[in-house]
Formats: sequence, structure tokens, C-alpha cells
Amino acid sequence: QVPLAESGGGSVQPGGSLRLSCVLDAAIFSIYDWGWYRQTPGKQRDLVAATFHDDTTFVADFAKGRFTISRDNRKNTVVLQMNGLRPEDTGMYYCRRGRDFRWDDYWGQGTQVTVSS
Repeated sequence: QVPLAESGGGSVQPGGSLRLSCVLDAAIFSIYDWGWYRQTPGKQRDLVAATFHDDTTFVADFAKGRFTISRDNRKNTVVLQMNGLRPEDTGMYYCRRGRDFRWDDYWGQGTQVTVSS
């Protein structure tokens, strides 16, 4: 499978912002659903936000009002804009592909986000 390339993680102070990008170097992109998940040590991966093939989106309650997900089908890119970051947002963030509202076992390698003062 063609790898997903995630980037944009880093360390910020509470209240800061980060912009995560997931790029798929493949001819087909627009037909898929795309999600951002996060995982903290000892916990499962939770869905943070998703953008679907029909242009609908989902944002988890803990991220509403702070995070925005968008996609650019011409650039094969999905972006998670995170504002107002909190220490509890710390974790590894993963991009995941899906199709027709069903998630595939197709993940990126993850990008670390650390929020601390």
C-alpha cells in the first residue's frame, strides 16, 4: 500500500496551535474517507475528526470549537487545524483511510503532539 505521510506535530504551550497534514501520494484520493485519530499511552486510539467522501465532516465533542478538519482533493491532503490546545490533547496523532463510512486498517505512522507549559 502507498504510505500515508503525516507531518506537523510538535511541542506547544497550552493555548497554542498546530496544523497536522496527511498526504497520500496516489492517483485516487477523493473517493475515500479520512480521519485523524489520537492515542495516549495505555489507551486506544480515539477518533478526533473525519472528512468523508460526500464532503460531510465529523468532529469529536472534545475538539469542537477548537479543531477543524479539511481536505484538498487536488493536493491529496487532509489537514487537522488545532487551536486552543490543552495538555490533555497530548498524544500521537494518526491519519486513517476509510471508504463508504467504514474505516480501513490503513494508517499513517503517526505524528507526536505535546502540549505543556
